[in-house]
Amino acid sequence: MQRVQFSKKLIFLLALLVIQPAKAQEKTELTVAKIMQDTAWIGHSPQRPFWSEDGKTIYFYWNPENADADSLYKVDASKGQIEKVATSERALLPAAGGIYCSDFKKKYFTRDGDLFAYDLKKKELNRLTKTFARESNISLSKNESSLIFQEGSSLYKLILSTGAVQQIIEFASGKKPSDEPKASTEIESYLRSEELRLIETLKSRKEKSDRRKLAEEATADHPVKIYIGTQNAESMQLSPDERFVTVRLRQNPKDSKRTIVPNYVDESGFTENLNARPKVGSPASTYAFGVVDLSRDSLMLVKSDTLPGIFEVPEFTQPDKSKDNKSKPREVRFTGPFWSDDGQHAFVTIESADNKDRWLALLDCETATIKPFEHQHDEAWIGGPNIWGRFGSVGWLPDNQSLYFCSEETGYSHLYIYNIRTGTKQALTSGEFEIYSPSISRDKKYWYFSSNEIHPGERHFYRMKINGSDLERLTSLPGNNDVTVSPDGKMLAIRRSYMNQPWELYVQKAKPGEAVKQLTNSTTEEWRAYPWRIPEIVRIPASDGAQPYARLYRPEQANGAAVIFVHGAGYLQNAHKWWSSYYREYMFHNLLADKGYTVLDIDYRGSAGYGRDWRTAIYRHMGGKDLDDQTDGAAYLVGELGIDSKRIGIYGGSYGGFITLMAMFTKPGIFQSGAALRPVTDWAHYNHGYTSNILNIPQADTLAYRRSSPIYFADGLQGHLLICHGMIDTNVHFQDVVRLSQRLIELGKENWQLAVYPLEGHGFVEPSSWTDEYRRILQLFESTLK
Repeated sequence: MQRVQFSKKLIFLLALLVIQPAKAQEKTELTVAKIMQDTAWIGHSPQRPFWSEDGKTIYFYWNPENADADSLYKVDASKGQIEKVATSERALLPAAGGIYCSDFKKKYFTRDGDLFAYDLKKKELNRLTKTFARESNISLSKNESSLIFQEGSSLYKLILSTGAVQQIIEFASGKKPSDEPKASTEIESYLRSEELRLIETLKSRKEKSDRRKLAEEATADHPVKIYIGTQNAESMQLSPDERFVTVRLRQNPKDSKRTIVPNYVDESGFTENLNARPKVGSPASTYAFGVVDLSRDSLMLVKSDTLPGIFEVPEFTQPDKSKDNKSKPREVRFTGPFWSDDGQHAFVTIESADNKDRWLALLDCETATIKPFEHQHDEAWIGGPNIWGRFGSVGWLPDNQSLYFCSEETGYSHLYIYNIRTGTKQALTSGEFEIYSPSISRDKKYWYFSSNEIHPGERHFYRMKINGSDLERLTSLPGNNDVTVSPDGKMLAIRRSYMNQPWELYVQKAKPGEAVKQLTNSTTEEWRAYPWRIPEIVRIPASDGAQPYARLYRPEQANGAAVIFVHGAGYLQNAHKWWSSYYREYMFHNLLADKGYTVLDIDYRGSAGYGRDWRTAIYRHMGGKDLDDQTDGAAYLVGELGIDSKRIGIYGGSYGGFITLMAMFTKPGIFQSGAALRPVTDWAHYNHGYTSNILNIPQADTLAYRRSSPIYFADGLQGHLLICHGMIDTNVHFQDVVRLSQRLIELGKENWQLAVYPLEGHGFVEPSSWTDEYRRILQLFESTLK
């Protein structure tokens, strides 16, 4: 879609000038200082909407008064009247999340670490606990008479009829104390055994004492206590029949060195050190999964050796290739179990620590064994929407015989069901698009999910019958429609945005083609006075035949220069049709276009929303195809839009800063100047969770790290380079640019500068910092591209 033509805009501006000359000029002229101030100028969009339990009211967090923080508001879904929720009323409301009893008459949730119950019919809130300890991980017992919760390393049961609390199990540190006095030397041990053998009275007394202790333990009614040494217990669950407790045990590494980030400007007046993450390839936590038989006070560990491929060691994941690593199963991490509603069946998800495999397996608590039924392997890494770790979407269908999960089996994340009785798998969705956050309606009749089926850069909300038939698209407005369904399934609360329109709250009946009513209007009059561009969505012809999507900002009067923006995070999407999380950059691109620059913003290889092959195209070489997409974008600007090939700049933050460095170091002559903001300069110094997915570990895949890290290519710098970095960045450490600076100094490089921000982390907070940074970026482009 095109923005309004220049002639129309000119007429609009002239009309404003005639009516209010000074004011119109002030409202329509963009400056770096204006667009880099906080959201007070734009306005504050509504956040985190949720329905009242009766489905009549939508609650949401909002800040139309530009206060220090958002407040809770409510709006009548039928009348559209918005009110601020009083503190006294807010205290009586249930939380947005929580669990319900089967008849949906009671809701249970945690708030500030305590347990609460809400009676939906009486609209009464009851506090169940008030402790310094934090209660979490709640569930209802199968007969719904008790609330199960975790507190620290223990699992408890709260009897709802009486309020009595019973401890079910405690996972204690250390070893189980021995009843026998421990001999400190071998001679002591020898003398003790000889004394019991020689003196009959001592022997008889000990035997009586042992029998008495056994009898007391057999009749005692006490919680189970399991000693787990130096491990930590997490994700505890009581089985529906209350016979077993499952637990994930985490062993933290002993020799994992953490990095230090100095904070030079602190209110203490001293330099304070911030503890930060370890580096990729450092020793990581290991996990075990266990089942406790409460009748026997015994912990059984579940073995992973039945998983297909568990003994196969993927390439580039083991530093010592001379060792026989196939003699033991690879490290894995269990999530779950997930129990069927009838309490008869359970399954777990299992992920390999090297990121290459995900399994689903049925769990038998009686024998502490698993039976795998689904295996997804990726030579790059497992990922995509709804699939990995705590973001996975899994559960049971109402028949208690079928379970659901998502998989990238076809190259795109789709919804599948598996019948445990027949052993058959069925795909409920398919196609060259992805679905997001599938869930089952409260009445168990429908699926709900979002999808980019219409366009990779557009999100809509869908409903489908539980058997996979009669798929319906419920939303209609272009952009992104983030939907919360009312409890009765009849209404949709929609948080929606478009490319030049920040998020607003809408309401609609839950039927296709229904009218959509806007409830909030959050942007300021001053901000709306500027005619914000709707960037074109174009496709870039890449050198390998691919066609990346991109946002294109055309100026009314082109100056022959162009800027390419590189979004961050790598696996993120920005060439879409909704309000960007890079809203400052969006406004900066409007400013650049006003000055005559053409701006291109590419969803390069590795970006989200385009399936598995696009996501993993950067495996073992960041700065490969993702960088090629930027240089192909430059060729597109020159060949299709008439841009001067000697007047193209590039900039971006985080991953975008990394790509900017790679462009300036390895693609001489293509980019005249670049601004690298908070960039990764050496991937061996970044974190494990992100980097090991894409590049494996540095001690095992040296090639991947060396060809992906800008610091190895610093001698290639030819153009003008600006580097900006926050000094207390605990994500991409300031050390990254300090090391690169030393390399540039040693190489005798000119035309580069480093701007540091002592009180900023990875994401800047202060408007003054944003303004300084983007003023420098603008000055760089104005001085090198014009």
